[in-house]
Amino acid sequence: MITLYSNLPQLDLHGLDRDYARILINEFVYDCYRQKEKKAIIVHGIGTGIIRKTTQETLKCNKYVDSYKIDNFNSGSTIVIIKKNI
Repeated sequence: MITLYSNLPQLDLHGLDRDYARILINEFVYDCYRQKEKKAIIVHGIGTGIIRKTTQETLKCNKYVDSYKIDNFNSGSTIVIIKKNI
């Protein structure tokens, strides 16, 4: 299967609890920022929505995130726009 974002860094949160997901999201975003990535994908799945909500709350407070949105083609993923590295 070919995906539109196969060349972007991805973080898969399937099977994680909220606290561990929050830690991994912040580390992942920081790593993307340091590597001067412009976009990244976080795969949280659909399920009950707990990890999706945690993902959005975490990204909202992360100083390295410019913006984020649910992927139009896959509602189980969030596209993250990383701030430009100065």
